[in-house]
Amino acid sequence: MKRLLLAGAGACVAAAAAAPAQAAPHAVPDTLAQRVAACTVCHGKEGRATAEGYFPRIAGKPAGYLYNQLVNFREGRRTYPPMVNLVDFMSDAYLHEIAAYFSALDLPYAPPQTRLEPGEAAGRGEALVLRGDAARGIPACAACHGAALTGVAPATPGLVGLPRDYLNGQLGAWKNRQRRAAAPDCMAQIAAKLTPDDISAATHWLSAQVVPADAHPAAAGSTGPSPLACGSVPQ
Repeated sequence: MKRLLLAGAGACVAAAAAAPAQAAPHAVPDTLAQRVAACTVCHGKEGRATAEGYFPRIAGKPAGYLYNQLVNFREGRRTYPPMVNLVDFMSDAYLHEIAAYFSALDLPYAPPQTRLEPGEAAGRGEALVLRGDAARGIPACAACHGAALTGVAPATPGLVGLPRDYLNGQLGAWKNRQRRAAAPDCMAQIAAKLTPDDISAATHWLSAQVVPADAHPAAAGSTGPSPLACGSVPQ
C-alpha cells in the first residue's frame, strides 16, 4: 500500500510538472481611453458615431456641451436609462475629464446619409436653419450654432454631421418636455414654436449637409449676442 501511495504521489507530481503553466491574467491599462470604452459601444469607435441613427457623434464636440449633457443625464433633465446608469455616481471632475477627452478627438466625418432633393420642404428647412422665422419668434439655428453650423465654444454643439433620426428625436424630446436643460431652457422655447413640418424640413436639410473640412467649433463670441438667454451657455 505504501508503495502504491508513493507511486501515486509521484505520478501527480510528474503530471503537474508536465501541465502547461497558466497564462498570466491580461492586464487592462488604466487609461481614460480604456475607461470610456463603454461610451463607444453606442457612440461608435472613438466617438465617431455609427450607422445607427439615434446615437450622435460626440468626438470633437465642445467640451462644455458634452459636460452639460453628462450632468443633465445625471441630474434627471435627460432620461435615457443607459446613460443615466452610466453617469449616476460620477463626480463633476470625472465628467469634465470624459468631456475633455472626446472633445479633443479630431476625426473626419462620414458623408451625409440623407439625400436632399429640390423642393419646398428643402427650401423651408434651409430658411429655418439659416434665417429663422422672425414673424413667429424663431431665431436661425446658425445664430447660436455658428455660421458653419459646426458649433461654438465653449458649450454650443454643431448640427451638421448628425443623423436625421437623432435630430428629429431631440427636437421632439424638447417639444414634449422629455429633454430639458438648465434654465432658462432656450431650446425648449424654440422647439415649442416649431411645427412637426418645421422639424422635418430643418432636420432633412441639416442631415444632408456635407461637413466642412475644418469642422471645429467656432470661437466663443464669434456669432455675436445670442438671440435667447440659455442657461447651459455662459454669457
